[in-house]
Amino acid sequence: MLHVGINGFGTIGKRVADAVRAQPDMTVAGVAKRSPNFEATIAHDRGYNLYAADGQAPFDGAGLTTAGTVHDMVEASDVVVDTTPGGVGATNASLYEEHDTPAIFQGGEDPDVADVSFNARANYDAAVGADTARVVSCNTTGLSRLLAPLRENYGVEKARVTLVRRGGDPGQTSRGPINDTLPDPVEIPSHHGPDVQTVFPDLDIDTMGMKVPTTQMHTHSVNVTLDSEPSADEVLDLLSRETRLFLVPETLGIDGAGKIKEYTRDAGRPRGDVWENCIWAESVTVEGRDLYLFQAIHQEADVVPENIDAVRALSERTASAEQSIERTNDALGVGRGLVEHEGEIRRADSIADD
Repeated sequence: MLHVGINGFGTIGKRVADAVRAQPDMTVAGVAKRSPNFEATIAHDRGYNLYAADGQAPFDGAGLTTAGTVHDMVEASDVVVDTTPGGVGATNASLYEEHDTPAIFQGGEDPDVADVSFNARANYDAAVGADTARVVSCNTTGLSRLLAPLRENYGVEKARVTLVRRGGDPGQTSRGPINDTLPDPVEIPSHHGPDVQTVFPDLDIDTMGMKVPTTQMHTHSVNVTLDSEPSADEVLDLLSRETRLFLVPETLGIDGAGKIKEYTRDAGRPRGDVWENCIWAESVTVEGRDLYLFQAIHQEADVVPENIDAVRALSERTASAEQSIERTNDALGVGRGLVEHEGEIRRADSIADD
């Protein structure tokens, strides 16, 4: 069993801890918190060993028993997943190096914090045996999952993406209230394009970002100029075979991110999480070599399975990318609880004709 420590137990950390616990080949060595807030209480109630990242006295005062300091957790771990706020992970790098413990960072860190920027579908092998990996951001994860099969099957001449991003996560009260639509950033490209290039260095991609007053999922407007001219049905068939892409059929009547989250909550997903890219099947359009589509990305959840796969890669366990992805998906239920597609995914006009 791989003993995995999680430094940070917030939006991503609590999801990664639960995902590690679900794996057949992993166990949670412990979770580290700076303060005894409600998330620390949840970690304690769930039976995770709780470690103090910045002094044990506050936890003692709150009646929360700790198993030691963050140094103790790192020493007890085969791999550490750092899910601290952006910028903090880089300051923790020396801690992991001191204990000679492989570490995984999140997309809020600069790429140079780690040996490789990681996406399981795109470059799993590049992280095998590395000392450190950076799981790219939620948006970059979503774009990498989409672009990888397109590059492999059709070739990509250029990608253009407009990202409409949520203003904050549900728990980020400091980001609101807001009532505006912001170019974010005003400069072009947004940081997302260069971040995708840390996974695909030779990819020609332009990105523009906007921020809107919602806590729902990010939404991408995607245009990819391919090297070949597949039909829309061929693209739909290709994407339907990707386990971390969910083609939303028109028959579900899902016309926005809010309904996607409602659907996954009703389907029994923990926290209503959406680990997959959600691509509106009826949006998939091909004109010549130009592919167009809309997809939604759950910023709180889509990087979680990637963190699990990164743990296996860094630990050098004998699991290929395909084996790790399948194992992670099976343990978490990726693809389950959503519509099961049989045969080809048909375009919206074909469904309407029926």
